[in-house]
Amino acid sequence: MTNASYIGNNQRRVVIRATGLTKDLPLGRVMIHAVCGVDLTIYEGEMVGIVGPSGSGKSTLLGMIGGLDSPTAGQIEIDGVDITRMSEGRLAEVRNEKIGFVFQFFNLIPSLTAIENVALPIQFARKSKFNPMKRASALLTMLGLGERLNHRPTELSGGEQQRVAIARALANDPPILLADEPTGNLDTASGAVVMQAFRTIRDQIGTTIVVVTHEAEVASQMERVLTLVDGRLVDGYGPAGGARR
Repeated sequence: MTNASYIGNNQRRVVIRATGLTKDLPLGRVMIHAVCGVDLTIYEGEMVGIVGPSGSGKSTLLGMIGGLDSPTAGQIEIDGVDITRMSEGRLAEVRNEKIGFVFQFFNLIPSLTAIENVALPIQFARKSKFNPMKRASALLTMLGLGERLNHRPTELSGGEQQRVAIARALANDPPILLADEPTGNLDTASGAVVMQAFRTIRDQIGTTIVVVTHEAEVASQMERVLTLVDGRLVDGYGPAGGARR
């Protein structure tokens, strides 16, 4: 990673920094303050959860961090680069190079196999250091799907489809993975497998992972949990209510 700031004696790099991040959304004649002046710092290799009541602004915040939505005010830096007022073309490049996205619904292409779904972003990348099929095979194997490479989405369980979606998000080796309710469409057992996949990714690749969730079990597995209430960041805790950071 380039242009990253070093923070503290442990030399962890800051990969996400938000300062005064605000998002106002018009609803008829009323202005909804979805995110209100959020400051946050996330370091390389962290697994961070974002939790809060329904409507607290979690997904809106994640969308701004990922460059999918523009803030009304404030600043976002990704890997030391200010993305707040980038052109859409340059922002698309940053998203493609720096950020992988995982959503509640898998959004796989039904006519393609697992390996073809994962290889697709590599084939469309402006520059790639990977052979698409070899990279896709390696990622799916790492996530326990080595025997399912040639299966189409309808031939896979929900948990398997989500792991394919995670592999696809990692196809171009982004340093950051953003996940919005990644277990929300899964049963408990499948959700546990997906969370294990995230830990494997962090441990083997060093990817920084940020997960929006309403599930206490998912949040308990994060190294740090940020809580939003009415668009404001009210606290940041370690797993299961540990010490504040």
